[in-house]
Amino acid sequence: MEDSGPISNALSVDVEDYFQVSAFAGHIDRADWDRLPHRVERNTDRILQLFADHGARATFFVLGWVADRYPDLVRRLADNGHEVASHGYGHIRVDEQSPEEFRADVQRAKALLEDTSGQAVRGYRAASFSIGRDSTWAFDVLREEGHRYSSSVNPIRHDLYGMPEAPRFAHAPAGGDLIEVPVSTVEAGGRNLPCGGGGFFRLLPYAYFRWGLRRINRREGRPAVFYFHPWEIDPEQPRQRGVALRTRFRHYVNLHRTEPRLRRLLDDFRWERMDRIFLEEEQA
Repeated sequence: MEDSGPISNALSVDVEDYFQVSAFAGHIDRADWDRLPHRVERNTDRILQLFADHGARATFFVLGWVADRYPDLVRRLADNGHEVASHGYGHIRVDEQSPEEFRADVQRAKALLEDTSGQAVRGYRAASFSIGRDSTWAFDVLREEGHRYSSSVNPIRHDLYGMPEAPRFAHAPAGGDLIEVPVSTVEAGGRNLPCGGGGFFRLLPYAYFRWGLRRINRREGRPAVFYFHPWEIDPEQPRQRGVALRTRFRHYVNLHRTEPRLRRLLDDFRWERMDRIFLEEEQA
């Protein structure tokens, strides 16, 4: 690891399978999920080994649907010292649910993950960062259901999600005691530019992310928040036919580059679980 200073950054994984991404929601019927080839367990186990090789700890935002089918995987995450957090149960966007539907989904996922992992589930990440300016009511639901933090806002402009006016760093929405921890961005020219992972990590040069994370650590003195998905290290995953060109590009671009880049990222920076960085910081 190069000298990146004393700051540990928050590493996170959204545990879902390739066919569950929101971009495929209009193309793959939920009723077909169990009939499709599942690759999430093997891919997540590869990530566990990758993290072990680098001595990294992370937060895994696990989809309840996945935990129902692969409970031993959830237990392996916990047994290896990682945080098990919630990605909801059915990977439904917050802005496509009523408050009552959202609460039921949150309750179901939290109870399942706690029973399976033996850990208290304190963190939540919405499908596709779908807490936006018209769905901030979700923060109250998460707090009432016992979550301590959310990582559900991406403070950028994007056609599928984003709340660019939101704070770039951890904050308490509406003055409550729930913390929102956005994925990382860098500010340039009056705009927030993404540098927290996801598809951008596959699309843009690695040097850009190293520059952005260093800037957050060194110039702003803050921990960065980075995320990716198990399917992003799987270039052999089944290809979906009939999807729009933009969707196909976003999902499949540079999948073969993700794992080598992750190895560089793990070497270049210090990484830790989200709860240990943000909740312990709040308690200090």
